[in-house]
Amino acid sequence: MIGRERRLEIVRYLAAGVANTAFGYGLYAGLIWLGFDRYGAQALGYVLGTGFNYFTYSRHVFTNAGPARLRFAISYAVNYIVNLAGLRLVSSFVPDPYLAGGITTLTVVVFNYLVLKRLVFRSKGA
Repeated sequence: MIGRERRLEIVRYLAAGVANTAFGYGLYAGLIWLGFDRYGAQALGYVLGTGFNYFTYSRHVFTNAGPARLRFAISYAVNYIVNLAGLRLVSSFVPDPYLAGGITTLTVVVFNYLVLKRLVFRSKGA
């Protein structure tokens, strides 16, 4: 059984994730609408969304962690590769770029939480 603090952290992570996803997916969809291909839209949306995501996670989710900008940037580079591979895989089954991007985004939520919790936003005392 997970403790109350961890449950609250997960709820904050999911709430921040909704905001981050809306921002990132909104960028992706907007870039698709503007004529970008799905991979270019994903790359540009990811770069622009990374700063927004760092702010929401560091200020609202992992509040007892020390500074982690470099670890965050590295984790997001790895996360981008995972996302790109996922988009390539999903796109082979789902031709619609909006749906493929949405499915890919939803599948990395758990992976991203574990990386952020265990490797990026470590407690100040750790």
